[in-house]
Amino acid sequence: MFKSLTPTQPGTEPLAQAFGACRTHFVWAAAFSALVNLLYLTPTIYMMQVYDRVVPTGGITTLVAISAVTIFALASLALLDAMRARLLLRAGLRLDRLLAGRVLGRVMDIQAKAPNTQALREFDNVRAAVSGPGAMALFDAPWTPLYLAFCFLLHPWVGVLTLLGGAVLFVLALMNERDSRARLKRSIDASNAAYAAQEQVAGQAEVIRALGMRGASVAKQMAQRQAATAQQADAQLTGGKYTGAIKFVRMTLQSAALGLAAWLAVKGQISPGAIIASSVLLSRAVAPIEALVGSWPALVQGRSSWRALIDLFAATGGQERPRTQLPPPAGRLKVETVSVRYPDTEAPQLRGVAFVLEPGQTLGVIGASGSGKSTLAKVLAGAIRPTTGLVRLDGADYDARTGDDLARHLGYLPQHPSLFAGSVRDNIARFSAELGLDRAAVDQAAVRAAQAAGAHEMIQRLPRGYDTVLGPYGSGVSAGQAQRIALARALYGDPALLVLDEPNSNLDQEGESALMAAVLAAAARGAAVVIVAHRAGVLARVDRLLMLKDGVVQMEGPREEVLAKLREPAAEGAAAR
Repeated sequence: MFKSLTPTQPGTEPLAQAFGACRTHFVWAAAFSALVNLLYLTPTIYMMQVYDRVVPTGGITTLVAISAVTIFALASLALLDAMRARLLLRAGLRLDRLLAGRVLGRVMDIQAKAPNTQALREFDNVRAAVSGPGAMALFDAPWTPLYLAFCFLLHPWVGVLTLLGGAVLFVLALMNERDSRARLKRSIDASNAAYAAQEQVAGQAEVIRALGMRGASVAKQMAQRQAATAQQADAQLTGGKYTGAIKFVRMTLQSAALGLAAWLAVKGQISPGAIIASSVLLSRAVAPIEALVGSWPALVQGRSSWRALIDLFAATGGQERPRTQLPPPAGRLKVETVSVRYPDTEAPQLRGVAFVLEPGQTLGVIGASGSGKSTLAKVLAGAIRPTTGLVRLDGADYDARTGDDLARHLGYLPQHPSLFAGSVRDNIARFSAELGLDRAAVDQAAVRAAQAAGAHEMIQRLPRGYDTVLGPYGSGVSAGQAQRIALARALYGDPALLVLDEPNSNLDQEGESALMAAVLAAAARGAAVVIVAHRAGVLARVDRLLMLKDGVVQMEGPREEVLAKLREPAAEGAAAR
């Protein structure tokens, strides 16, 4: 069982290691399950002793003795049952400690435009399946033959009845699995899609209210929710049908066992104590099957979620491979025939982009909307990987460094500031204090970055300065203030490469002046700077220009040469007129 659950694909090693770390818990839970199922025979044996030895002889001493042994056995059963439940709970907690952080990290490593935001919910499904009643039912199921053997020891006909009844229940369980498998998958997929859509709408609530889309959004969400609820109801109704049938068969079998045993006792083929014992043994023999059917949805969901985690880790397997620690880069950027094509899109966003930028140089990227400028910025910032081609920093491919190590040498200001819930200082410092770094050093570096961005005075004017707490998505400051704070975040740690996407889109004259001063200061200390912009003001003092059209580089070179080439068609057109 353990081997079948352990993934072997490259990149899934953390899953296999975490599962292996819980192997001891599962082995001991299985051992305790063996003892528990042996001790479940106690009431049967006690009953037979009472009816066959105590009642006919009036042996009170015997009754006291077997009662004491029975109480001890039942106490041991309760203790062992609690211990195996505790072991499975501990296994779930260990999985959480070992994998929860890595699952979140792997979600952030996904390069798709719409990453799997449900991965942690999938992990919780796995943890619930591992530590829930379904897991105990799986550990109890192998002991069904033990009870079947005792039924045959009581009398062959009792064993035959139990065997036939168990076969009927097993067939019903198989039919339940066959009929519910596709329904459960549809239910899980519909629920995940509905939750993802709800998260997206909640994150855009302000825009939805401003555009008068509240009613339409609620209607759309309710339609998705109703579809998901209908799928869940379909799966539950199917499972409930089989659960009811199995309960009916089990209760009928218990009554049949009593009747059969009574008939055998009348015929003198079994003792009177075996009458009730046969019913109890049959009940215990079929109980794991009934428990499995009741827990089947959770087990199927856990299995499906485990496969989803395997796919996630296999798709992001290269992120945690060992890498040689490289020295800090000086800032020489080389882009080698980079192309980017997002999944499920017809045309590539970038095609064969190539250029070189030396330390201390500034490059302006221009082009019409949809030309690929922001995609190029994301590639240069390490936010997405090129579909083909390479980006090198001081000769080393971006992939030669881990994501966080590479990001320490890069400063990125996205088109939308993308601040996070937390203090202004933590946003500037990229929440690095959470990694256990010295708080005073982090504070000083955050203030230096704000000063370099020309945002120090602006931040000081906030209600609590650097300690001002922002809400989700950086709410609590204006768009211009958010952009200046995001610029300070980009400058945090004096990165060797600075990538700024529309850095002046929300800035006033003061903010734009501070931006230009920050760019020139970064270049002066040796950083390579790439600026994507529509407004020409921020490009007035760049060294080089690169023009994109439909994802292809049309021109690239010194600023004045590119501008001269751009003026030529305009001049020719004016002369023709």
